[in-house]
Amino acid sequence: MNFLTVKRVAKLVRRGEPGRHFDGQGLYLVIENRRNANWGRRYELNHKAHQIGLGSAFAFTLAEARERNRRISQLLADGIDPLAQKRQQRAVQAAAAAKVMTFKEAAQAYVEAHQGKWRSAVHGRQWINTLATYTYPIIGALDVAVIDTPAVLRVLEQRVPALAGYPAGQFWTARSVTADRVRSRLELILSWAAGRGYRSKENPARWGDLKHILPAPTKVARINHHAAVPYAELPQLMAELRQREGVAVKALQFLILTAARAGEVLGAAWDEIDLDGATWMVPATRMKSGKEHRVPLCPQALELLHGLYYEDGNVHLFIGPRNERLSNAALTAALRRLGRSETVHGMRSAFSDWAHERTSHASHTIELSLAHAVGNAVERSYRRTELFDKRRRLMGDWAKFCTNPQEAGVVTPMRARA
Repeated sequence: MNFLTVKRVAKLVRRGEPGRHFDGQGLYLVIENRRNANWGRRYELNHKAHQIGLGSAFAFTLAEARERNRRISQLLADGIDPLAQKRQQRAVQAAAAAKVMTFKEAAQAYVEAHQGKWRSAVHGRQWINTLATYTYPIIGALDVAVIDTPAVLRVLEQRVPALAGYPAGQFWTARSVTADRVRSRLELILSWAAGRGYRSKENPARWGDLKHILPAPTKVARINHHAAVPYAELPQLMAELRQREGVAVKALQFLILTAARAGEVLGAAWDEIDLDGATWMVPATRMKSGKEHRVPLCPQALELLHGLYYEDGNVHLFIGPRNERLSNAALTAALRRLGRSETVHGMRSAFSDWAHERTSHASHTIELSLAHAVGNAVERSYRRTELFDKRRRLMGDWAKFCTNPQEAGVVTPMRARA
């Protein structure tokens, strides 16, 4: 027999007077106040009394509460404790929830676990920036377990706006190099998630499967070599740099004289410099190869270092605004102020062209001066010398060429530029 009616329940809930109101078959309505009213079920099992909640009276009608109560009675008839079953279901749900991880969470966990072995902070920032730009807006909030081939393709085939030197279009074809890096990072993150138990072992970002859907990156990539100042114009460029003031100008001169990469120069610290031994020891953490590199310093580079401003407590050779290390943009800006459109990295190409075309120095010596790996692994294991004395003579010849226009023979006049 049921004692409650729809009207009576509405009246009791509206009044909000505290109390318990029995309906029948163990079902009752518990009212705490006008904002708190719930359905409950009282039952006995193994000679012990139990109570189980059946939900809010604001969420479930009287008919729905009776139906939920009926299912409790069915469980009891089968000898199942409904309260124990409810607790078990909650435990299963909690365990399942603990295994749910979004792609963004997986990516962040992967970065945190692996960034310590990356060769530089710049590489880490590139990882984070490409993921934030190209993946998070599309699949960042997805459970990593449900990411499949269509989801990966949505990332790789998204439309991207025009960027300096790149047209607008499909990501995979308009920016193929970056897109392939994103694909590789997707593959690594999804493999990590599978290993951690957050998804199955199949990896939809693996190129072995995607190659049947997408054209190979080499088929669509535009090869853009770093624009380099013709080496015949470098003596005049260096002469113009010496007439200018500023930390960026000096850093650019040092970069040219050492044929080093921008990151190596901008991160250079005083404790890496041996002025007496005319040597610069670049640590492995700042080298692309991940190996320590010893650079011979020519007299012109030493003279430049002696003229640098030194600040107590600041380890950097080239100090930028706010007493921080100089930025890559500062080097490029110094070059642009001279009317040059080439890249800073192209200075290394100019050195290589000059050394191969205008000198008798061995190619092996030239490549080692650029911190390039020469030969295969077996050859490198037997040829362990760094040819430092030969490289010192090469860099000395390079410095003489760059700082004395007469050494260059016929110097091509600098083109008129806007």
